[in-house]
Amino acid sequence: MISSLRGIVLAAAGSRAVIEVGGVGFAVQITPEHALGLRVGHEASMLTSLVVREDSLALFGFAEPAQLELFELLTAVTGVGPKSAMGVLAVLAPDQIADAVAAEDDAVFRKVSGIGPKTAKLIVVSLTGKVFATKRAATSTIAPPVSTASQSVITALTGLGWSERVAQDVVAETLAENPDAAVPALLRLALGRLGPASGHTVADADSRSRA
Repeated sequence: MISSLRGIVLAAAGSRAVIEVGGVGFAVQITPEHALGLRVGHEASMLTSLVVREDSLALFGFAEPAQLELFELLTAVTGVGPKSAMGVLAVLAPDQIADAVAAEDDAVFRKVSGIGPKTAKLIVVSLTGKVFATKRAATSTIAPPVSTASQSVITALTGLGWSERVAQDVVAETLAENPDAAVPALLRLALGRLGPASGHTVADADSRSRA
């Protein structure tokens, strides 16, 4: 069981990263937000979950314990596979998932590609009593300049397969409604606005602009 990785980032684009540990490159599926925080050539560490199938071994990486815990809870729900679970984590932060479950609001989960109404309801039912909404204290984190934040999110969206024009438009609309949003929040909001990415494929970008 591979429970964590620590090594040099060889690549990070879209929802995939390659981490070199002891001369071996591990391909890891991560969220776009997580990818934005990685720097090629720099050391990084992450928690991981190894999903074993008859015909494959897939490694999924997480920046914090809460995401790993939610991934394992989500994949235990009937109809939710690892990719769909990562899709939920890409759109919603752990506290947003907890709030949705507490409010019995399955609508937010239907925004994720591959999750239909029945599965969304199952997620809420299955996670009830396992995750809890918490009061979030305001932080004094200063958002990066709009130009830098918007470019970072546009890069992430194009890396996931949307055209640059679509990415620019949705980021502009999202920023207009959320002018103070930092990169992680802006990315989640943009993904939520775009909805399921059906018809798009993950692009293997060679490089991305960094915030």
